[in-house]
Amino acid sequence: MAAERAAVAELWLWEDCFLQGGIAAAAVALASTETLTVGLGVLPAPLRNVVTTAMEIATLDAMFPGRIRVGIGHGVQDWMRQAGAAVASPLTLMREYVTALRDLLAGRSVSVGGRYVRLTDVQLDWPPQQRVPVLIGGTGPKTLALAGEISDGVILDAQYTAATLRDALGHVASGRAGGDETPFSTVLFLACDADQVAGSARPYLDAGVDTLVFQPTGPQSVMPHLITAAGDVAA
Repeated sequence: MAAERAAVAELWLWEDCFLQGGIAAAAVALASTETLTVGLGVLPAPLRNVVTTAMEIATLDAMFPGRIRVGIGHGVQDWMRQAGAAVASPLTLMREYVTALRDLLAGRSVSVGGRYVRLTDVQLDWPPQQRVPVLIGGTGPKTLALAGEISDGVILDAQYTAATLRDALGHVASGRAGGDETPFSTVLFLACDADQVAGSARPYLDAGVDTLVFQPTGPQSVMPHLITAAGDVAA
């Protein structure tokens, strides 16, 4: 695969309604490569039962150990309403969903009677043998703080400048102050052309981003150039 040949470490896939399914696409990318880590950023929580998500992720990790990172988001609310999946409190769903998902992937038996997530003695027969990072994607201050509190990382979209990013990371840090001590990752999607990659990266890395996902702004034909440029930055 071109990304792997270019020494790009990670490929991130976005699940948008009503295009491609993220988990199926991740399976294809993982099967087509040997070392590439694949990120799912993000799966909309309202569309997916948390047990099904845990089973799918555990299956991917069994086939491709240590090569998957999972992002969970609220979903675009207009799309969630179209699909009959919108909830009154997306933040409550996110808290319940991510907490249950992390516990299931850790092999724990989960019983919970939440507002949206209700499980009774659910435990995966074949949980992942290593930690699978579960990140939260979002933009609002409460969601960013929640990501810091209960997840393994935050996923930020391409709307941020280096200056506005610092405010967002401040909200994440406030959540981290009340969270656990597990490793935490900051992933940022950056929309740019191939010739902008090298110059665009540094301000975001200096601001605290540890994973930059370069998002093409042109037609599909520009992808080979973007992949090469991303590999040069990674090197």
